[in-house]
Amino acid sequence: MDFKGFKFTISLRMAGILLTMYILVTLFKSDAYTLFSVLVILILGVQIVALFKTLDKSHDIFTSFTENLKFRDFSQKYPTDTPDEDQNKINKEFNEIINQFNKVKKEREADFQYLKNIVQHVGIGLITFNKKGDVQIINTAAKKLLKINHIENIQDLSSMSESLVDIFLRLKTGGRDLVKLDLSGDIIQLAVYAIELTLHNEEFKLISIQNIQSELEEKEMEAWQNLVRVLTHEIMNSVTPISSLANTVEEDLKQQLQNGEGDKIISSEDVEDIHLAIQTIQKRSAGLIRFVQDFRNLTHIPKPKLKRISAKEMINQIVMLHKKEIEKNNVTINVSVEPEDLTINADKELIEQVLINLLKNAIQAFDEHTNKLVEIRAYFNEKNRPAIAVKDNGAGIDEEALHKIFIPFFTTKKHGSGIGLSLSKQIMRQHQGMLAVKSKIDEGTEFELRF
Repeated sequence: MDFKGFKFTISLRMAGILLTMYILVTLFKSDAYTLFSVLVILILGVQIVALFKTLDKSHDIFTSFTENLKFRDFSQKYPTDTPDEDQNKINKEFNEIINQFNKVKKEREADFQYLKNIVQHVGIGLITFNKKGDVQIINTAAKKLLKINHIENIQDLSSMSESLVDIFLRLKTGGRDLVKLDLSGDIIQLAVYAIELTLHNEEFKLISIQNIQSELEEKEMEAWQNLVRVLTHEIMNSVTPISSLANTVEEDLKQQLQNGEGDKIISSEDVEDIHLAIQTIQKRSAGLIRFVQDFRNLTHIPKPKLKRISAKEMINQIVMLHKKEIEKNNVTINVSVEPEDLTINADKELIEQVLINLLKNAIQAFDEHTNKLVEIRAYFNEKNRPAIAVKDNGAGIDEEALHKIFIPFFTTKKHGSGIGLSLSKQIMRQHQGMLAVKSKIDEGTEFELRF
């Protein structure tokens, strides 16, 4: 901005005032206090008033400009056709600045409308509200999911579902939860995610909601199909020989009765055959009963009784419990707990059941190679949550089997029941945690309990 003209005007007026004051002082010293002196004083007063008017005029213009900037009022235009060319230059600069602000304002409004349209048309429901619960944004997808037209406050959803409102208010950044709603007879399962934001020193919460009912139904159907496939396989393996042997025995006895041999003593050879058949029937029946009991155990997991437990103490107890089996299989166990006083809020008996199953699997994961090593670690993971890992350097699990190991009754062992890992995964879900696995062929397998 060019202020040369303004500086020149101020300098010229100051020079005139100084010159007039010099003349006035000279007149006083010469005792020539005459009518001329009065005239000089009047001239000095006029010059001072003119200087203040110039400064006031510039001050008013600058004040008006700064007030417009302060309140973001960019509608005012400053005249550029006044007799004062210097002022015209300043006003022109002001107008250019206002035009730039208007341009930025329009660009921001266009960006806001663009983002607003994206938010409104995105397929996931989005809701933002402040600490008081006042809703700022609720997009079209959220309105369709919840079957509402508009809400002012998040508490307005209480009439629909108090648990939904509780989840909205309770979740923190990165938190997620599931909630089932009955909306006019339509059952929907919502996945709820939350993130906390701060804008202009005010706290907000962004909630995303998505109906995963169809995905859950597909997964449920897939799980049932896998379960039925396994159940059918196991039951047929037991029932088929039972039916076949019972039919064979029944045919032998029927034939002897038809031939009139029922009142004769059955030969020892026939008795042995019948005895063997009955033994087989008994074994297969016992196996079938055991299978049904395993299935019942899988569907009746008790609710965890949570309390603080020492990770180090629990792991050491489990290792001591399996000391003989570990020595028998020539397996080296390394235990590390960091920090040593790490505690877990969990049901001790249920988590011990999970760790025992994982340790047994690790001990049995080796072939005939030497240097059998199992590592059990307790630590805080990258999310600063407690975790326990059981890792072996055994044969590993191939990729196809890795996707199925948590399916009930699926097993890669010759004498395994196939419910251990499935039961363990359900126990971790009951603890609001998860059981993760990673494995590489010939390098080993690692299971991680994340709490």
